[in-house]
Amino acid sequence: MGGRTYGYARVSATDQNLDRQREALAGVDLLVEEKVSGKSRDGREKLRTLIEFADDGDVVRVKSIDRLARNTRDLLAIVDELAAKGVGVEFVDTPQLNVTTKEGRAMLTIFAAFAQLERESIRERQMEGIALAKAAGKYEKGVKLTAEQIAGARQRVADGVPKAAVARSLGVSRQTLHTALKGEGKYAQTCA
Repeated sequence: MGGRTYGYARVSATDQNLDRQREALAGVDLLVEEKVSGKSRDGREKLRTLIEFADDGDVVRVKSIDRLARNTRDLLAIVDELAAKGVGVEFVDTPQLNVTTKEGRAMLTIFAAFAQLERESIRERQMEGIALAKAAGKYEKGVKLTAEQIAGARQRVADGVPKAAVARSLGVSRQTLHTALKGEGKYAQTCA
């Protein structure tokens, strides 16, 4: 008995594009899309709904394993949860990862571990690059508030508006507002 085929596409940021995944998942019965980090399952409401909704005989198709999960443990937990319901999982980029066999599951675990290692290596290289740029004075974040915004904030606080409300209206943290109002750190020159 053939079930439905669901596609699942995910990118981490709202400014990222889903087109490549949409193309790879063309032909599914229903495509579920999310623009949310894959660090944990908690924030991925559409994935949770898909897992709950998928039924025996259905298939969840994903372009690549890193679109379904960011680490091996999470990936295996998702696959196990779907398999317990009789739902298959397919990866377009690696069709040999048939998780219905012990060999396929072993391959999936290995692929997921390498994907996680690559993500961690990229993050490590990124952090090293940032550290080098900071040491060379090339990684300096600018101030978030202009002198005019700080003056306006001072007036609003003096008029009795809570600092939390002022910070929220300016789109900054309370700590940033506090630092700016005191004229400390990067704001020492802005307020001078």
